[in-house]
Amino acid sequence: MKKLILVSFSLLFVSLGLIAQDHKQWIENTIEDREALSHFRFLAADELMGRDPIRPEMKVATRYIAEQFRKYGALPINGEDEYLQRIPFRLTGPPSAATATLGVRTLEQGVDMLVQDGSDISGDFQMVVAGYGLEADLEGKDVEGKIVVARVGAPDRISPADLFTLGREKMALAKSKGAIGLIEMYNVPTVPWNLVANNLNRTRLTMDSEFLSIWVRDMDGAIISAIDKGEIPSVNLSIRGKVNRDASSANVVGVIEGTDPVLKNEFLMLSAHYDHVGVGRPDAQGDSIYNGARDNAVGTVAVINAAKYFAENPPKRSILLCAWTAEEKGLLGSAYFANNPLIPLDQIIFNLNIDNGGYNDTSIITVIGLGRTTGDPLIAEAVAAFGLEAIPDPSPEQGLYDRSDNVNFARKGIPAPTFSLGFRAFDAEINKYYHQPGDQVDNFDLDYALKYWKSYILAAQKIADWADRPFWMPGDKYEEVGKSLYDKN
Repeated sequence: MKKLILVSFSLLFVSLGLIAQDHKQWIENTIEDREALSHFRFLAADELMGRDPIRPEMKVATRYIAEQFRKYGALPINGEDEYLQRIPFRLTGPPSAATATLGVRTLEQGVDMLVQDGSDISGDFQMVVAGYGLEADLEGKDVEGKIVVARVGAPDRISPADLFTLGREKMALAKSKGAIGLIEMYNVPTVPWNLVANNLNRTRLTMDSEFLSIWVRDMDGAIISAIDKGEIPSVNLSIRGKVNRDASSANVVGVIEGTDPVLKNEFLMLSAHYDHVGVGRPDAQGDSIYNGARDNAVGTVAVINAAKYFAENPPKRSILLCAWTAEEKGLLGSAYFANNPLIPLDQIIFNLNIDNGGYNDTSIITVIGLGRTTGDPLIAEAVAAFGLEAIPDPSPEQGLYDRSDNVNFARKGIPAPTFSLGFRAFDAEINKYYHQPGDQVDNFDLDYALKYWKSYILAAQKIADWADRPFWMPGDKYEEVGKSLYDKN
């Protein structure tokens, strides 16, 4: 009898050892290289025309990702249609003609003003200057029936992503206060106005309800100062031929239930955006399709591979698989999910996002935000298991943390780094492919791609099985909102 008990304990310890072993070999066995590379080639193929959410080919990418989730065994979230979270977007195009007369100056569309949103309108309108147009700036001001005038961005938020995110918040706030429009004065020295005008004077995708929104070039602050002093009390607007129509796209979302009876109620979100910038200006070879292999077909394939692996090898926590639409249009798909979550946000304990511009060092993985959460050492361990090194963002001046979907969840309090291809500087090698037609699979180091995908999955495995809940490091800017989200106060 004692011998039988000893044998049983021996078998138990062997079993526990196998369960606790490094999952690297399991990942190697599950992820078939040729299959993974086939996903990569499909999503970055010319036939998908750059995966622009405005184009019909995007629906093919959407369906493809959903069917991979289905094939591998991830489940749709109850109530969702075929793994899809459909988003009611709107296309808003520039007017055929628009002017704004401020005192003795008449500004013209595409030259020194940009109509961002709204409908045709004409007449004289009173203006109220309100700092940056945020809640504190509007306090005590009567803006009913008037146009709010504010500076773009905020003192500590002037990245391109911030300008759009805050712009949407300011529009909603001004509208709630009874204003009829918002004029933002553009004075960001790091991004030339001509670049802004060239990029924004075109049809855009938005989720916002129709509301007059205009950007005005005011680099020296002279116009907003004159308005604030009462020297220019009103603006005469003439906006004609404004285009607005409904559009739609979808996030692709699946879930794999965890094995632990308690921890399965917590979710590790694995996310990547699957859109890109579509078709644009031809390069020197005449190629006008922006395939987006690096940005972000390679990241999308990581999430597809994760669906396959975790469906076969579920971890203790549940896995939430998310492929976002419209990241390139202003982080819109992830923003929609963050504000309309299919899983309560306080059950999402970590977001391991994946997004890329490109790479210039295949011996490393660059993790944007590395060092900001307690889960980051697990990411470094996983990367090291595949012979790579995890390094933090080497180019903080680019504001990359605030330029990808992770920031929409960080602002809610969810710890959210972004796993990125290895780069030691945002240099000419990155810009050679970043948002360029040359970003294709045939010039990608595919051996590196395989290590990249597998190390991402191993990082997710370690976090999903970790006994502790990852959280922000003490003093992080999102620590307090995280405490509020998870009721840590």
